[in-house]
Amino acid sequence: MFHRVVQVLPTKDFRVYVYFEDGKIKLFDASNLITKGVFQRLQDISVFIDTCTVLNHTLAWDLGGKFDPSGCLDLDPEELYNSCPDVMEPKLDNSIQTAKG
Repeated sequence: MFHRVVQVLPTKDFRVYVYFEDGKIKLFDASNLITKGVFQRLQDISVFIDTCTVLNHTLAWDLGGKFDPSGCLDLDPEELYNSCPDVMEPKLDNSIQTAKG
């Protein structure tokens, strides 16, 4: 079974709530990832939040703004599903942006 991401919800502390097709919600902490290689571009919180999206059924950052897979940074949905902790639906407050997906 392949796990598909259907919605993402980035936060101001470099985390992303990742919603899967089967109803599970996972919390991905990107704080370590954004210190490495091509992901360093995401250290700007505005870029992190504004480009965070669902592309090809996974969490991605559309850095080119064209929803072109060749111009994005994305993560393996299976890795997200298997390694990120399950969480409950977050309460909306000023640390969470509007849902994307």
